[in-house]
Amino acid sequence: MMFKLKNIGFWKKNAMVLMIFLIFLIVFWIWTRFAVEFLQDRYLERQSVKILDRSEEIIAILANEDGFYADYLAEIPVDFAEKLISKEDKYFYYHFGINPVSILRAFWKILLYGDSGASSTITQQLVKILLNNEDERNFRNKFVEILYALSLEMNFEKEEILKMYINTIFFGNNTQGLSLASRLYFDKDAFDLSEEEIWKLLATIPSPSSSNPFLDENVAQTEFLAQGQRKFEKIGISEVENLKKKFQNYVSSDSFFEIKNLNFDFLGKVDLTIDKNLTGKIREIVNNTILNLYKKNVHHAAVVVIKLPENELLAVVGSPDSDSNFDGDQINMAMQSRPIGSTVKPFIYARAFEMDLRPYTLVDDREYKYTTAMGQAHFPKNYDYKYRGIVTLHESLANSLNVPAVKVLEYIGFEDFENLLLEKLEFEPLRTLDEYQFGIALGGLEMNLLQLSHYFSIFGNKGYLKPLKIFTSGQNIFNQNKQIFAEKDVQLVNKILTDRDASSDQFGLVGNLHVAQKNVAVKTGTSREYHDSWTIGYTPDFLVGVWIGNADNTAMDEVSGQIGAGAIWHDAMNLLINSEYNLKTEFEFNQIQGFKNVENIEYGLPNDDFEYHKNLLMDQTLILNPHEGDEFLYENGMQIVLKASENIEWFVNGEFLGQGKEMIWEPEDYGIFKIKGNNEEVSEEISVLINY
Repeated sequence: MMFKLKNIGFWKKNAMVLMIFLIFLIVFWIWTRFAVEFLQDRYLERQSVKILDRSEEIIAILANEDGFYADYLAEIPVDFAEKLISKEDKYFYYHFGINPVSILRAFWKILLYGDSGASSTITQQLVKILLNNEDERNFRNKFVEILYALSLEMNFEKEEILKMYINTIFFGNNTQGLSLASRLYFDKDAFDLSEEEIWKLLATIPSPSSSNPFLDENVAQTEFLAQGQRKFEKIGISEVENLKKKFQNYVSSDSFFEIKNLNFDFLGKVDLTIDKNLTGKIREIVNNTILNLYKKNVHHAAVVVIKLPENELLAVVGSPDSDSNFDGDQINMAMQSRPIGSTVKPFIYARAFEMDLRPYTLVDDREYKYTTAMGQAHFPKNYDYKYRGIVTLHESLANSLNVPAVKVLEYIGFEDFENLLLEKLEFEPLRTLDEYQFGIALGGLEMNLLQLSHYFSIFGNKGYLKPLKIFTSGQNIFNQNKQIFAEKDVQLVNKILTDRDASSDQFGLVGNLHVAQKNVAVKTGTSREYHDSWTIGYTPDFLVGVWIGNADNTAMDEVSGQIGAGAIWHDAMNLLINSEYNLKTEFEFNQIQGFKNVENIEYGLPNDDFEYHKNLLMDQTLILNPHEGDEFLYENGMQIVLKASENIEWFVNGEFLGQGKEMIWEPEDYGIFKIKGNNEEVSEEISVLINY
């Protein structure tokens, strides 16, 4: 009986120990789940952001928080993995994250010599890197590393641990992982490494700063690892510099120069809509054109390409050479606001078509006087300083005539167009729009190419302004999603901008605006004194916008939109026409109708009252010159030309001067004079001042 009682006590004591041990195991198992999750987070956090184009081509790899380039998701070649295991941890597939014999030997060396030497398994080395314990070797860190190593082994397959380690190894020159080390030191994919190159990288691991393949020490270490099988050579100095440059281009391609200026927060793996190959070809076009125009003081250019109707940004080039230190080459001109010239006119005309004007509406292209907000007189001029008399709006927009555009804007009303810009387009001007007034029609409004190209996508997207995409999923550059113009009015604009014959007066029947496809709409623009040259054109499948000029805003040597930006646009457009992005989609004109107009067909809307719309801009002005409020400086024998729109009777201060469409008046004194013109139906009177 006594024996049984003693036996019960023994089992009670051991059951308690067993219970404590089981609780410890359960607690440890639970802790391992959190430990592994923590290590995984550290692993992913320290990975470089990889930015890829629409074909998974690398645009850029960004340095991680420690300033290293790291590709933690790369696959690992079998040859490298096998040689690494034989060198670093030959029992890797047999231990459970720690090698007890190595640990005991290490502790013994610490006690005797204060230095453990190499004793860590691959799993422990991975933990050491992720915990950032490489420079602090002590008992506490060793113990923590053992716990984390056990956690990894309990939750991950050996192959996954091996992959994580190889992708986190430091190889010197700010590189982590085999994938990027292969690119840096040998300019090749890790799967293409030779046996010699593998040994050179393995020789780097113990001391990446002093024994990487760019240094002499690496040769001796490599020969030691290869056990004297052969002699190895150091990479030459000139080749080192070449490899470093190639690597820099690999982790930051030309395409990234413009993308980084968009100021997005790039996290993890980033897939963009950008076509890296297309961007490179367009940059070549830009470079070649700039060289051809260099003598005309042209140094910079920008190009934007948008895939329609998705509104995906395919390419953005803001500098001919982003690696150049030449003045202005480090500025992304696709994002710099500049006066947009006549490229504003399609928006003015589209709004006018919504308000009853039509392409066949007539307008008198002659001299008009406008008073600016500062009280100054302004007389709009056409690009060639000529007036064409009565023309249609079709002819006016096709040939980019300035005077009719001002008359159209006047018809719309400045406040109405201001509402279109500020409210519907959500445009934020550099200055208050009151400072521009009707000068908007003459191209004074500033905008950057990326935004202007986005607005032009309205005409390729049936009147809708869609978000401009750069990420295949996620953020957009611009987020507007609304209808700006009715589709029927956009069709009227597209009909005009695709009519190359109608634009021949200003642009000729051959030239940069003529490309290898007919269904192309295009608009040019030139700012005052040739500071900026613009060309924006599109099909239903894609849009190409171009600006050229100088980053320091100096004037070019009479480079217009057609011969300047048009040269780049022509080549870029033909490149797109011969690409996969050209689906040869036709513009739709199913909501507009042709009307017989003298010798040709003009387009309007079904059920139009042709005569009503035709004459909406034709005013009954009799006196064309001088203008109300004109001032002249008196001098003996001076002559002032009086002009009228038809034969009228002329009176000056009530005295009959004569009859005709044009007269000469010779004032004999200074003062205020009232000039009156009469015909059988109406009369008109203006006042002019002659100063002494």
